[in-house]
Amino acid sequence: MIMPTIKFHQDLNVFQKSVEFVMTIYELSKSFPKEELYSLTDQIRRSSRSVSANISEAWGKRKYEKSFVAKLTDSEGEARETQT
Repeated sequence: MIMPTIKFHQDLNVFQKSVEFVMTIYELSKSFPKEELYSLTDQIRRSSRSVSANISEAWGKRKYEKSFVAKLTDSEGEARETQT
């Protein structure tokens, strides 16, 4: 089996899934109570967006192992924050 060459962070399955995750969060959060709009809703949306943003940044730093790992760790942290 020949593996496709990854040229852009958008080609990564994990990035694609993180974008799907954001869209799901946005749809689900539309049903949150209006009084949560500026607290819970805002926070969960921001942390979910940060997952894909950090994956994108990690891709840009992939030549520098420590920076790459640090950005992926940040991404995992944002995913956990969203879950919480």
